[in-house]
Amino acid sequence: MADGPQVSVCMAAYNGSQFIEDQVHSILSQLGDSDELIIIDDCSTDDTVEHVKRIDDDRIRLLLNESNIGYVKTFDRALRASRGRYVFLADQDDLWPAGRVEAMTKALESADVVAGNLEILGQPGQRTPSPLRAEQSDQHLLNIVNTLADRRGYWGCAMGVRQDFLRIATPLPAPLFESHDLWLALLGNATGSISHLEQTVTLRRIHEHNATPLKRRSIPRRIRSRVMLIQCLLIGMRRARLAGWTSRSQQLNAEKHGSHA
Repeated sequence: MADGPQVSVCMAAYNGSQFIEDQVHSILSQLGDSDELIIIDDCSTDDTVEHVKRIDDDRIRLLLNESNIGYVKTFDRALRASRGRYVFLADQDDLWPAGRVEAMTKALESADVVAGNLEILGQPGQRTPSPLRAEQSDQHLLNIVNTLADRRGYWGCAMGVRQDFLRIATPLPAPLFESHDLWLALLGNATGSISHLEQTVTLRRIHEHNATPLKRRSIPRRIRSRVMLIQCLLIGMRRARLAGWTSRSQQLNAEKHGSHA
């Protein structure tokens, strides 16, 4: 890992030609020379791929799915292709405000998962529902309950993880048909290592083709989703046990006590 990228950014692209170039430039402006932006196109029917190819930057790794597999499996492929110590997720149509990578990288020095807040692009100060607060970072059980109750604002486009955390987070569990972001947040909380950033780390663009709408879904769909997340969480905890998982928080605590021995 020492000779590889420090930061990997994973983006799932599909029919994103209208906004993807602006987003790519906002990301690249914050990456180091050896970092990488992995973009996987999920068989777009527009000219998304051509828009990406016209950006002349060696840090872009453009991969093409052979068939349309959906955004969850596409993100899974991107995460598993990442090589950086710190891995961030990105949507194709948002913008990254200055300072995002620096703030989230710093948070990941002491946590396996980091999650920040979103503002609506063009509406300064207007945040998405249930913004995260720093003091919630250690409220792991409450975070899990509130996530399942749809009262925690975890958004994949405002999240990042440590590369070693992907040992238990990927491949994404088979039951997961949506909400890869909630899966990462639940697993981070369940293993006791997540950091909430109160600052805005993503400017979310609202338009008619958003993959994740802001409005609430029907009750049956929400129930089905929560049952799926609980199933995935059980799978994740089994993986952690089998791997003898030690979170970043536990590692730092052990190092601290060891230095006082």
